[in-house]
Amino acid sequence: MAILVAGGCGYIGSHVCKMLSKRGYDVIVADNLSHGYAENAKWGRLEQADIGDRAALDRVFAANKIDAVMHFCAYIEVGESAAEPSKYYRNNVANTLVLLDAMMNAGVDKFIFSSTAAVYGVPQRTPIEEDDPKNPINPYGRTKYMVEQILGDYGTAYGLKSIAFRYFNAAGADPDTEIGEAHIPETHLIPLVLDAALGLRDSIKIYGTDYKTPDGTCLRDYVHVNDLADAHIRGLEYLLKGGNSSCFNLGSGRGFSVREIIDTVAKVTGKPVKAEETPRRAGDPDILVAKSAKAFDVLGWKPVIGLDEIVATAWKWHKKYKKAG
Repeated sequence: MAILVAGGCGYIGSHVCKMLSKRGYDVIVADNLSHGYAENAKWGRLEQADIGDRAALDRVFAANKIDAVMHFCAYIEVGESAAEPSKYYRNNVANTLVLLDAMMNAGVDKFIFSSTAAVYGVPQRTPIEEDDPKNPINPYGRTKYMVEQILGDYGTAYGLKSIAFRYFNAAGADPDTEIGEAHIPETHLIPLVLDAALGLRDSIKIYGTDYKTPDGTCLRDYVHVNDLADAHIRGLEYLLKGGNSSCFNLGSGRGFSVREIIDTVAKVTGKPVKAEETPRRAGDPDILVAKSAKAFDVLGWKPVIGLDEIVATAWKWHKKYKKAG
């Protein structure tokens, strides 16, 4: 069975490709390599193509008997989305429409979408459930929620079966150190703290210390990238067995503060990490924690990798990558 993984050379996409391959799927990777790495396509056949290029997509679908598509091609930087909304609406929404139309033209009707907890905006309660209000507060979150709505309309009109996975904080790396998190520029907390532990930056900034949390810093829900990959395959198999379109939160159900992340990195690495307190950033909620019971009930999914192991796998890969780079 062949799965097209759009964005399969990136962070989460490459981990999904590796797990798909290990579980016996035929993997085709479509990636324009603007943010991904060609060497990450080692678990599939790389088709260098942009999802906004309809002619290229038509060639990929014509050359391969594809059973389902997974989509990881979004731009993800919240701050950049506010500064350059055109870039985000064009890639995250308009290009996704091109991909969906190419799928429909090829008769492929099963789609796994990489969404985000940002669709909720500032949550009204914690933990967050799938039916809670969707009030994204930045263009990034709005683009993801727009695509979720598009998927519903394509389901009604064209019979598309889709699953949207709303990630909380993806983290960690492949335990074999073959792949890991390498965003340029890096904006995620754990790799930034690891940079400080490795001596690549003098300190880590803590944005705000007056939140309504036990230690005054933001609480976030971290989930290992391989747990996310497992959820994607469970979602795929659910659709292949005739399951209906749906959306699922993917998180651990527990929040860790910025200070707790810094302390965990120092403990796991044995390296001191200097922290610098700075003012809050606009739009950062106090607490973002998922309730993922729906994924457990419907898909049988449950995260199994805890924070210490998340940091340990990231550290192991981080040292190897940063030294190599």
